[in-house]
Amino acid sequence: MNEKKIRRKYYLDKLLSYKDKDIIKVVTGLRRSGKSTLLQIFRDDLLKEKVSNKQIQFYNFELPENFLNKSWDKLYFEIKEKLQPNRMNYIFLDEIQNIDEFEKLVDGLYATENTDIYITGSNANLLSSELATLLSGRYIEISILPFSFSEYLQCRNIDLSNKYLNYEALFYDYVNETSLPKGVDLREEGYDKIYEYLDALYNTIVEKDITQRHKIYDKRAFGNLVKFLARNIGNQVSPSSISKALKADNQNIHHNTIEKYIEYLVESFVFYRVNRFDIKGKKQLATLEKYYIVDVGLLNVLVGRERTSDRGHILENIVYLELLRRGYKVWTGRLRNREVDFIVKNRNGEIEYYQVSWEISNDETKEREFASLEAIKDNYPKFLLSKDAFTQNRHGIIHKNVFEWLIEK
Repeated sequence: MNEKKIRRKYYLDKLLSYKDKDIIKVVTGLRRSGKSTLLQIFRDDLLKEKVSNKQIQFYNFELPENFLNKSWDKLYFEIKEKLQPNRMNYIFLDEIQNIDEFEKLVDGLYATENTDIYITGSNANLLSSELATLLSGRYIEISILPFSFSEYLQCRNIDLSNKYLNYEALFYDYVNETSLPKGVDLREEGYDKIYEYLDALYNTIVEKDITQRHKIYDKRAFGNLVKFLARNIGNQVSPSSISKALKADNQNIHHNTIEKYIEYLVESFVFYRVNRFDIKGKKQLATLEKYYIVDVGLLNVLVGRERTSDRGHILENIVYLELLRRGYKVWTGRLRNREVDFIVKNRNGEIEYYQVSWEISNDETKEREFASLEAIKDNYPKFLLSKDAFTQNRHGIIHKNVFEWLIEK
């Protein structure tokens, strides 16, 4: 089945803004998060702009015929032979990490006149490798996430101008199924198909991108760690605290091993790490990070349909990913004995604060959520996001319905 191609404006605009510039475009993100589709749409846009087919070379390195028995230099000369003289040539190298010494291929093409290079990879290590050293200052990274709530609704052909939409029910679909493009396509075939797809995808990531690559032999220990993180999204954890918790459950994993395993999961974009920031001391703290999962649908595979993480943390996870999509830098906040869910620097470098709560229908919750923001004595914007239909601003804090916030332009 062909994946429905949603025009992901934010990412396409970013690619367009660097088109024909002397800079390599590196698109990173989880497997199946839409990187290849993004490049295909961009290629189609070039063809509509009267760029000839001969000026475009597109290699998908997940297809064996494109990488088996092909060294980087063989590919380099193959690509170079097809270049059109005196015209810009657009070269797309999809999942390039499958080519040994791909850095040399990219560097060679970059040094060639009239080449505009776009590459994708499913591992953040792509840029911490020799490539980053070789191409220092010569590339821009565009990190792609699965569908936002707004893109998910668009994929389902839901008319957002309909004021009678039941956003809460649609949101339950979004978090209980998946935000991954191919998974959304499968929803008409029933939930079992989505589950099989997510299960197979997760196993591919673990096998190909992590355990084989990093030679992990204790797969049970690795699996236990993943499940622990999945059950604790949005909670403060450290390698030592995880090691102690697993030990209490008769699983012995040294905290150094846990630290390495977490690094692999973050590199593969399965989990995102959020550091804490001391608001009063104005400094980043080195311990007790929080982790959020790239697609909350994966929780069904990792912790079962009972979804042991509560609704509040799932909502927090969705808000975190949306803040990333909007191009913000994100931390979790500490102010003496209070916690603030997110401190962000927006694209203009300005600070904003976000508190997330499933609902604030009772007075105790309302007081707690507002109090965390009220304790911050600066004049930066402060937002409280919840599913409540009736919002109530207080002391300069803007209370927004989270579903409406998620689909804001």
